[in-house]
Amino acid sequence: MNQEQWETLVAVVRGETPRPLPTGFIIDCPWLPNWAGHTILDYFTDERMFLEDNLKAIRTFPKALFLPGFWSEYGMCTEPSAFGAASVWEQNEFPFAKKVLRSPAEVDGLERPNPRKDGLLPFVIKRLQHLEPEIERAGHSIRFAVARGPLNIATFLMGATEFLTAIKTEPERMHRLLSITTDFLVDWIAYQRECFPSIDGILLLDDIVGFVGRRDFESFGLPYLKRAFDADVTVKFFHNDAPCKACAPCLPDAGINLLNFGVQHTLGEMRAWTGDSITLLGNVPPRDVLGAGTPADVTRAVTDMLNATDFRSRLIPSCGGGMPPGVPTENIEAFVATVEALTR
Repeated sequence: MNQEQWETLVAVVRGETPRPLPTGFIIDCPWLPNWAGHTILDYFTDERMFLEDNLKAIRTFPKALFLPGFWSEYGMCTEPSAFGAASVWEQNEFPFAKKVLRSPAEVDGLERPNPRKDGLLPFVIKRLQHLEPEIERAGHSIRFAVARGPLNIATFLMGATEFLTAIKTEPERMHRLLSITTDFLVDWIAYQRECFPSIDGILLLDDIVGFVGRRDFESFGLPYLKRAFDADVTVKFFHNDAPCKACAPCLPDAGINLLNFGVQHTLGEMRAWTGDSITLLGNVPPRDVLGAGTPADVTRAVTDMLNATDFRSRLIPSCGGGMPPGVPTENIEAFVATVEALTR
């Protein structure tokens, strides 16, 4: 993200309303490498390919905000790998982290990883350190510390069904597990900021908060998200494209000021639930419209979304989640052009 784009993002988060509104998308391995003509595994293992694919995206769509920007990641394996999770790699499929905990009792022996040494985390940092001079020569900077959220990591360590069951049957152990994953996240975020002083934002991704009710979120979600986001940065960005109704009213209390949400709720509903303190990033259907539709379908969906809202402040039109696999260039161009035409 270049300086002008960063300033635009910060202005929207602070409540200013630029004309036209910016369009923004979360992009990572599900979309970027295949769109650029490469396999997912090559993208993960070739620094030059990683750099060139990201540069291709920002040069092809110069009017779009790509978030978090030059995302150095290994899919869902990044954070679980630090806890010892074995990673399964295919040539052109998303990698998968195997479970580490076979029962809630095994939480008692779980140790907090060291982000400087454990798993794939040093590789994440080294990739960006190697490429940072070229990223900066292209006019961009590393703006975000990025991680999966505390509940998301917990479910990769023990399984989603097992974790969600255990918050009812073994609540004390699940609080211990979340304390460990959150302490680790605090360390991991701090280490990213130490390595890259240009960072002034945090992006946490945690869809699991969408699978619990309000009471369980207040107990097992909110305290840990609040701690993970407790850093002196300007943008506190949260992604949850599972249902948001239960957690949305609590998100301002976690310090979150930018939210990417799914297609289960309208912009109007999300604004009513979150108030006016959170910038909304969403929410055209990513797979069925942006991925599988035509440019005309995209134009119609963006138009309907914007016409259905009576606000323009703290709004960044996007899809309801990250950029999905298979989205063609012409659909993104139609999205950006429609937003620009309707919000001048």
